[in-house]
Amino acid sequence: MRLVLIGQGAFCARVLEGLAGRGEEVVAAYTVPDPGRAQPVVEAARKAGTPVSQPTSMRAPEVYEQLCSLKPDLGVMAFVTDIVPKDILECPRLGTIQYHPSLLPRHRGASAINWAIVQGEKRTGLTIFWVDRGIDTGPILLQKEVEIGPDDTVGSLYFNQLFPLGVEALLEAVSLVKAGKAPRIPQDGRLATYEPPFEEKHAFIDWRLPLDRVYNLIRGTNPHPGATTLCRGRKLKLYDSEKLPGVQGGPGGVVEVGEKGFTVACPGGAILVKRVQPEGAGKQPAPEFARQAVLTPGERLGS
Repeated sequence: MRLVLIGQGAFCARVLEGLAGRGEEVVAAYTVPDPGRAQPVVEAARKAGTPVSQPTSMRAPEVYEQLCSLKPDLGVMAFVTDIVPKDILECPRLGTIQYHPSLLPRHRGASAINWAIVQGEKRTGLTIFWVDRGIDTGPILLQKEVEIGPDDTVGSLYFNQLFPLGVEALLEAVSLVKAGKAPRIPQDGRLATYEPPFEEKHAFIDWRLPLDRVYNLIRGTNPHPGATTLCRGRKLKLYDSEKLPGVQGGPGGVVEVGEKGFTVACPGGAILVKRVQPEGAGKQPAPEFARQAVLTPGERLGS
């Protein structure tokens, strides 16, 4: 079966390595241009002997012509951020399959992991689905479920669970298609949710909200885009943190500054902030920021 792989980053590279290791015929890999350093997919393709293309846009007419000339049987999308035209998706004889980090039809859209954590969900998963013209609306091929731990961040959930399990799931899906056993299960639109890409405007902390909601927002934006508050009128993004139930103080008030970071109160407890990013600077340990800013108990964060 002739495969065309489309994707980027370490995830797509691992999928290519897995397909090559199984002896699958990957006739081409399409990835993004090098961002100053070689794309992992390029190195994986070199080792596998797979032709690789790095168009500035998958929408360029020559990309469609080149891809279709390969006469692919199946397209495989593994971490794609560019808009791939429907002509390319429909070019392979059997169509195109894609990885999505949620249990579709829940959490359609580009920030599925963020929203699942921010909304306080305890389970999520991944879906391999047949791509159609909608946004994550195509028939389901297979799904895998995982637990969201009480302290999981976007980073830990993705890299510890959804990344490795997603690679395995795509390889399994290709095998099912090859064997003629891949289902096409329609999604139940009545259960569908769609959220927009998670941006800074969604990430501002309201310290008047209950402890769990504040903590879910912080871990659901770590490592990107970071939960945002104001400190002396300037933006301060919070990343690594710890929930401290029972600690008392006014919402947004700095309760304590110590060796591990600084503690900020909200209804039901407080947040121990361990890593931050001040406006105009890079990420840094919270104790370092507190020392440089001379942050003291009694100060208040937020608007």
